[in-house]
Parts: sequence; C-alpha cells; structure tokens
Amino acid sequence: MAAEQDAARDRVLAARTAFDAELTGLGASAREAVDIPAKVRRSPAKAVAVVGGIAFLLMRGPQRILRGLRSGLPGRRAPMPKRMLPPEIEKTLDKLGSDGDKVRGTLERDFAAYVNQRQKDRRAVPTVLLLAALRPALSYGARRAMEIITAPSDAR
Repeated sequence: MAAEQDAARDRVLAARTAFDAELTGLGASAREAVDIPAKVRRSPAKAVAVVGGIAFLLMRGPQRILRGLRSGLPGRRAPMPKRMLPPEIEKTLDKLGSDGDKVRGTLERDFAAYVNQRQKDRRAVPTVLLLAALRPALSYGARRAMEIITAPSDAR
C-alpha cells in the first residue's frame, strides 16, 4: 500500500515539475510576443512592411487604386446631359434670356430673396413653438382666474 502511495506521490511531483516547466515556457513566449522593439531589431524590413501596409489601409489606398482604375477604363461612364432641370424650369430660364451673366444675376437675386424670407420664417418658429407649449398652461390659468373671480365671496 505504501509503495502505491509513494508511486502516486512521485507521479504528482513529476506532473507538477512538468507543469512548472510548461508555465515558465509559456511566460517566456508571452514576453517575447509582446517585445516589439526586439522584433523590429531582428527583422527591420518586416517591421517597415507592416507599418507601410497599415498606413496604406488607413489612407484608403485600395479605394484610391480602384477609383483610378475605373476612371482609366474607356467607355465606362456616360457623358453628363446638357440639361438636367425639369422642363418647367428650363422654360422659365429660357424666358429670362440668353445672356448667361444676366440670368445668373437674376437667379442669385431671387435666391437671396428666398433665403432671406426663409430666414424670417425660421426666426418665427421658436415663438410659435413657445406659444404652442404655453397655450395649455395659459388656458388653465385663465380658467382658474375666472373661477376665482366668479365664485361667490363665501366660497373664496
């Protein structure tokens, strides 16, 4: 019986020693994996290649290359149409005349007037929202005041 216990104890001690050696090796490999400066010293070309590849991806290099290839292929894109506006707007523009500078000036003035009007309308929005939010409170206050004023004197 004692021999079996001694043998079991020896196996446990051997397993413990093997585990300790394995743990030491694992710790060393973890330290080596994290030691980036040593890796760079061992193989600087690989380090430069990794940094260059990361920079290429971060600067959207693949998208730029594909865009360049697409623009270089002949016959890929159709030319832009001469007129893209709806027919009603084209008719209105034709009525303004054929002088491009005059038409541009007219459009700019009309657009500036439109922007000014929209700005005035936008300034009124907070007031409308405030009144919409306060209307129930004002209505309740007015109703309550009328109840107090019209109530008999002994009910006050």
